[in-house]
Amino acid sequence: MAKQRPITIDDLWQLERLGAPSLSPDGAQAVATVTRFKMEDNTSSSRLLLLSTLGGAPRPLTQCGDKDGQPRWSPRGDRIAFVAKREQAGVKDDVPQLYLIAPDGGEAERSTTVATGVEAFRWFPDGRRIAFISWVWPELRGGKAQAAAAKAFKDRKETGYATSEAQYRHWDHHVPMGRVAHLHLLELGRDGKPAKVRDLFEGTPYELGRASPDANAFDVSPDGRRIAFVFDPAAQKKVGNNFALAELDVKTGRISVLVQDKDWDIAAPRYSPNGEDIAFTASHQGVKHTMPAQLALWERSQNSWDVVSGEWDHEVHAPLLWEEDGQALLFTAEQQGRTHLWRFDLPDRRAEVVVHGGWVTGFDKRAGTLVTLADSATHPGRLRVHPPGEEARRIEQVNDDLMAQLATGRVEEVWLTGALGDPVQMWLTYPPGFDAKKKHPVMHNIHGGPHTAAGDAWHYRWNTQVFAAQGYVVASVNYHGSSSFGYAFLDSITHRWGELELQDVEAGTDWLLQQRWADKKRVFATGGSYGGFMVAWMNGHIAPGRYQAYICHAGCFDWTAMFADDAYTWHAKELGAWYWDDMAKIQAQSPHAFAGAMRTPTLVIHGALDYRVPDAQGLAYYNTLQARGVDARLLWFPDENHWILKPRNSKQWYGEFFGWLAAHDPARKAAGKAAAAPGGKR
Repeated sequence: MAKQRPITIDDLWQLERLGAPSLSPDGAQAVATVTRFKMEDNTSSSRLLLLSTLGGAPRPLTQCGDKDGQPRWSPRGDRIAFVAKREQAGVKDDVPQLYLIAPDGGEAERSTTVATGVEAFRWFPDGRRIAFISWVWPELRGGKAQAAAAKAFKDRKETGYATSEAQYRHWDHHVPMGRVAHLHLLELGRDGKPAKVRDLFEGTPYELGRASPDANAFDVSPDGRRIAFVFDPAAQKKVGNNFALAELDVKTGRISVLVQDKDWDIAAPRYSPNGEDIAFTASHQGVKHTMPAQLALWERSQNSWDVVSGEWDHEVHAPLLWEEDGQALLFTAEQQGRTHLWRFDLPDRRAEVVVHGGWVTGFDKRAGTLVTLADSATHPGRLRVHPPGEEARRIEQVNDDLMAQLATGRVEEVWLTGALGDPVQMWLTYPPGFDAKKKHPVMHNIHGGPHTAAGDAWHYRWNTQVFAAQGYVVASVNYHGSSSFGYAFLDSITHRWGELELQDVEAGTDWLLQQRWADKKRVFATGGSYGGFMVAWMNGHIAPGRYQAYICHAGCFDWTAMFADDAYTWHAKELGAWYWDDMAKIQAQSPHAFAGAMRTPTLVIHGALDYRVPDAQGLAYYNTLQARGVDARLLWFPDENHWILKPRNSKQWYGEFFGWLAAHDPARKAAGKAAAAPGGKR
């Protein structure tokens, strides 16, 4: 075996990324997307990969060059539908359309020419119809009117965005001006008849959510007669509104509201195998905004609903998938820095782990065959089949050749005593070939959220293996407020952001500095989003010298100015007040109010398309440090959002990241001076 080498940023972008699987009706085959990137021309492309769950080599179903996504197998097993923008028969798609391809290969066929595009879809059980989402002008009737409006909007010379809506942009894009998300029905063409498309919400006040609704927002009943969907019943749409559950009769168009409670937020509906019950997630927002999504069930026979996982202290993640006997559901949920696949048994209301993480990110089950997509801190996503009573096995070898060349560092989970005397988890990633007899620099990798978790997962933007390959022992603390440790732990930071989290990170630093291998003069803290908030908070609360340098990516700096973000309606819930009602309370949780104590060198990184933490936050932090004479550097991307997603920009990000740490690492600076001295090694 050839000698392995540490992973680099170029290696990270050579890895192909697998998407969630979709199984054939008989469970014998799966289809998934594979995305690859080209560093040299800064592009990406996706293809569909067909995999056997019984054995045999995978084969490409479509070719790279097209951004093919969201593959779903027809219930009849004869076709696979997917969303793509392609050029076919001399026509190039301006917006994503729906395509069909036979599983035995051939050319994919365009199935829609919808002027407003196709966002997400689900098959009807008959395999001849498809429900999909498209953003339309709600006052218009018919496809011709929508197409004319789409053309007029595309051809307009004005660039201004005008709105009176409270929710008008999301993440990195504006909500399409004057448009809303409607469900549509596609009847596939057959026997020489053309396909037909019908807007199922046309002429009604109903719409799907405005924050990028996907296929989890609706479901088709097993008999194909109904569609369940979630919607915002409030007149003014905004982030934080509670959604309700409704059902549409496909034939008559009649819509019935099944579940609507001002105190509960409803999401992710799924019909039971017999169509008589609908499972969904429900969060009791009337108690508190941080309440977890729990498993709930609406029963047609009783016309009532109930939370069935209320005694289980975990948050249920979409999608939900019924077992074929209708007695249990599958879903993912986090537990102590890992995400498992769970089976929740309805009769006794008990949850059990079906597949342990790592981090399970996708799954499907058909005809008794279960396939999962999962990664870990030591490898990217892998697809496995889980035969009953047998060991799970891989059904692809994507990335195996490259990963065989790379040395990954050991990953360890430790527990320490944090704020309030509570046990706090910290993940460590060691450099490859770690020698405990030598001194090593340590680097905090502080996760965002705050209600997320660091864990046994492969992260492309903040990859702990790439960090560790530079020689750092990487520490990821799951501070108070993190998910996967129960509701009380998650909610503990509400209305006092920064307080407990700082104690936990500092406890992690104390633990690290007690290790004989830790170099006390080479300690760094980095973080993104809420992790960026934390390093800015640390700069105003920790005496200079404990940390040699900070890196703040997309960090919150000033909670008053943060009102420009796309989730401003959450601020009072999280911080405890609106800034105009209690400025002192807001400033007590805002890093900018402690700028007078900031002295530690900081690299600030931000993207102009970041609407979750607008880039003015990063610019204000950088300008503040410059005005105070603190050593600071800015990396600003005009074409990136909250995340750095383009290959060349990512390479620059990692380069600046490591360059900043090295510039403030006493040992590396000393080595550089020695190499530059006359007679020194070069």
